[in-house]
Amino acid sequence: MNDELAMNTTNANTAGDQSAFPFLEMGTNFVIGLAVGYFLKKFFKFLLLILGLGLVILFVLESQGYFHVNDGTLQSGVSTGIDSFQHLVTMVKDRLSSMKLSSGASAIAGFFAGLKLG
Repeated sequence: MNDELAMNTTNANTAGDQSAFPFLEMGTNFVIGLAVGYFLKKFFKFLLLILGLGLVILFVLESQGYFHVNDGTLQSGVSTGIDSFQHLVTMVKDRLSSMKLSSGASAIAGFFAGLKLG
């Protein structure tokens, strides 16, 4: 009788172990990559929103005659920002891939999943 009760309890626990959060069952490196990818995409979207809003305000103020915007300087600043962001992404990819082979692949997969989800 006790053996049947113990077996039923084990079966019930096994059936109830499925987590509502599938990310908790993944490897640590995948979750780290996922967090980094998600953060980078959200940060980049926020940065583009702020820069776009700033440029619109700048162009409206220029059209009202408050000041003149040098297009060369503006293009130079944007290209410098793009280069800095590309360097940041390359550094993160290198850091994630420098982990052990299996965990590095897991981290890179998590990074791209984070980019997709973000």
